Amino acid sequence: MTKALDTKQLEPLRYAVDRVRSGHTLGANEIANAWSILMSGQAPDGLIGALLAALATRNPTGEELFGASSIMKKFAQKLNLNGDHTQFLDTCGTGGAPKTFNVSTAAGIVLAACGVKIAKHGNRSRTGRGSAEVLESLGVNIHATEQQQQASFEEENICFCFAPNHHKAVASVMPVRKLLGFPTIFNLLGPLSNPCNAGRQLLGVWGDRFVVPMAECLLQSSTTKSAVVHSTDGLDEVSISAPTKIVLVENGKLVESIINPEDLGLTYSKRKDLVARDLKQASSFVLDTLSGTLHGGVRDMVVINVSLGLFLADRVQDLSEGVQMARETIDSGCAAETLSKWAKISFST
Repeated sequence: MTKALDTKQLEPLRYAVDRVRSGHTLGANEIANAWSILMSGQAPDGLIGALLAALATRNPTGEELFGASSIMKKFAQKLNLNGDHTQFLDTCGTGGAPKTFNVSTAAGIVLAACGVKIAKHGNRSRTGRGSAEVLESLGVNIHATEQQQQASFEEENICFCFAPNHHKAVASVMPVRKLLGFPTIFNLLGPLSNPCNAGRQLLGVWGDRFVVPMAECLLQSSTTKSAVVHSTDGLDEVSISAPTKIVLVENGKLVESIINPEDLGLTYSKRKDLVARDLKQASSFVLDTLSGTLHGGVRDMVVINVSLGLFLADRVQDLSEGVQMARETIDSGCAAETLSKWAKISFST
């Protein structure tokens, strides 16, 4: 049985609670000290709830996100992949936005077919059709062993890191999070805690107020080239139904801009046409897009996100070039082939 921490050992956590409740922000080291106790599994539920509830009364700072995510990474079960991790790209978003379909998952597969190394991080969803559920329905083993993950990454440029398998320490705070019943800072920390330490990220957030803090966190983490996005119609993706706010993180700077689909030769779609009604349709959207049989808004939504991913991976000079490459990759059959081979490798022995 794990010995309970004494009052002195709990002091960093109590300090963090008091600071936040009194209206102050926490430095990266201060929240990291508190988060080490949370992740240890020895923190009292009362203090866990107090800190999470206090932090939820305002927007987190980049410092707080950086400090907490650094501890999340420290406690994570790492996946050591061959190659330069500064070149790996993750397409994991926060979720929590109005549901469409699994855009980042489909985009990740197309990007892998384009030759980009995709270290995809993801989880199940309360809707029952998150990245994990859709990949399972498409024949991918989300519980692949490290050897299987490494094989698919080397042969097909993609692997899937199922969050619960890599962040087991988070289980100790789940009962409190469920009792609180509202989003906490943990909903933002998942995409910031890639177990492969991917140096490049296409990171969507569910609220505009989180775009800059998340970008500031990435800036402190010495990311190679990443972008945080949120569309004006509320999506945690680059939208085909509205302009999208983007903050690019590169060379120690944050650069804010707007992505407008029409500027890339794409036509606006109605958001209702992008919404999958259930897991079966969400999976069909992905599969039919990859196979090249589905056209219109769903395909264009994938294409525009692939375009940004290609730009972040330094495969194209601009988004227009990325749109063209994405279309060609899908139409060539390479994307569908990547999914098929990945699924087989994920169950290989």
